[in-house]
Amino acid sequence: MKAELQEIASQFALEGAITAIDSLGEGFINDTFIVRTAGDAPDYILQRKNKSIFPDVPAMMENIRKVTDHIRRRVAAAGGDPRREAMTVVATRDGKLYHVDAQGEYWAVSVFISDTIAYNKADSPELARKGGEGIGKFQAQLADFTEPLAETIKGFHNIRHRFVQWDEALRRDAAGRVKDLAEEIGWIESRRDEMLSFWSKVEDGTIPTRVTHNDTKINNVMLDEDTDHAVCVIDLDTVMPGLVLYDFGDMVRTVTPPTEEDEEDLDKVRMRMPMFQSIVEGYLTAAHGFLTQAEIDQLAFSGKLITLEIGIRFLTDYLEGDVYFKTERERHNLHRARTQLKLVESMEQQMPEMEECIR
Repeated sequence: MKAELQEIASQFALEGAITAIDSLGEGFINDTFIVRTAGDAPDYILQRKNKSIFPDVPAMMENIRKVTDHIRRRVAAAGGDPRREAMTVVATRDGKLYHVDAQGEYWAVSVFISDTIAYNKADSPELARKGGEGIGKFQAQLADFTEPLAETIKGFHNIRHRFVQWDEALRRDAAGRVKDLAEEIGWIESRRDEMLSFWSKVEDGTIPTRVTHNDTKINNVMLDEDTDHAVCVIDLDTVMPGLVLYDFGDMVRTVTPPTEEDEEDLDKVRMRMPMFQSIVEGYLTAAHGFLTQAEIDQLAFSGKLITLEIGIRFLTDYLEGDVYFKTERERHNLHRARTQLKLVESMEQQMPEMEECIR
């Protein structure tokens, strides 16, 4: 495998000789490696893109190019360092944004941003605030973006679309698991009307469509190693048209609980109000200048929206026989789904306080 990776990496216009290639991270979707180089040359991130999840990798890479070019211009205009404060895609030696190997797999490379750190988990309100600030800054940099972007995953956070998929999975019952999920199914169905009522505000334009990241875990916000200030946002495979609520809500989903998203002991799962407050403070510090009142009014609800939507996606995949998300054990997607549903309940109990925090 190392020889194959060396050959693939050599297809890109890298500076310096390759000295090592090692696995990096534990993503659900892509396979990621770090490419070490000699001398003063930068290191690089090499990724095999999951073409079953991203059926149009060329369109995805074009989205990333457009967005990162725009951010670099904004950073340069503000007197910053574009190579450090924006993700930099590295082209192949023949000028393409990706390489297709002999097996038809798609590969892409970006510059590794040195002297930064990414945390897999926010273990303090201060780190939660930095994460919120990073996402707010990212959105603010793209608030004036006007180029067309492809929808690389159809209906990615579209709750109406996810309910259509949910209904179809229930009807098919491909893995024969519906009979064992009466409680979870009833729980989701009891919240369908509220979710679709919100979605009508998107469909009538009350809540605007913008450019969003759509997968805002804390480890996608790179922080300066010395100051912990947000440097830039990475992992832009899902960047496309969306709602700012997706990005804010997903950070609430992933940062506020003290547990992992597949925690089996549901008594441990809860939304921590101090963490939520810190995300709000960091996010609104960076993003308040361009948000509409309609967006602000839904910020607290967005945590519930995205958490329920992700729960539906995990449970849909479980119903289908675990064909989308990587799993590590039996019933892994079911455990993930139950964790999301329990987190939604915790948010519902604290929603008045969350809304007051936003105000």
